[in-house]
Amino acid sequence: MTLGLLDGRPLPRAALDHRLTALRNGPRATALPQPGSSEDRQLTRWVAQVLLTEALCEAVTAERNLSVGPSTPAHLDQQAAVELGSITAAAYEGSAAVRAVHDDVTATIEPSPEDIAHYRTMTTRPPSVRWHLALPDGELEADPATLPTALADALRTAPPGAWVTAGPWKAALLATTTTPEPPDPTPALQAAARRAAFVRWLDHERAGRLTLVEGLEHPGDPAQPDNHHRH
Repeated sequence: MTLGLLDGRPLPRAALDHRLTALRNGPRATALPQPGSSEDRQLTRWVAQVLLTEALCEAVTAERNLSVGPSTPAHLDQQAAVELGSITAAAYEGSAAVRAVHDDVTATIEPSPEDIAHYRTMTTRPPSVRWHLALPDGELEADPATLPTALADALRTAPPGAWVTAGPWKAALLATTTTPEPPDPTPALQAAARRAAFVRWLDHERAGRLTLVEGLEHPGDPAQPDNHHRH
């Protein structure tokens, strides 16, 4: 009847049973594995790890006297969830204590100037120009470089909206747009660096403070009997 041990103190399994019951009675119940199956036992292990992560962070908030925000669930985008891993992401979304610990642990983490410069080098592209054209049979968005050279040259010298003819082609240039400058990548890089730092910190704390019990091992533990992961 134990969920696991936190600093040697047993945590009751009741929270796990309650969480599983809520899932099985929830809107996604039909997507859950058959009770008693290997997959169902893996789900139980996964939920147990989420709860243990929440319990660990609740203890840390008390130890550090952290202010815990509202209990309203948060929502991570797909990239953030992947970077945190499914267990930590679920705990982060559902627990204000996990979010408070994340913010405290990573408050001083910043991307280095070298990381920002490298990101800009790898992602920045030259500005591109798009023409909004009127054609005899409709309108078109086009890169000027993709148009017949004679038509593009004629449009460049014509007043805006004036019809021009070049050989068999007829068009009017209605508007020109240029791709905007890319946004400052610093906030996104900072958030990613903080997630990575939190994962490292949390792995260390789990290893030192949590003791898992038989039947509620980590679902990815190759030693437990239901880990049948194959490539």
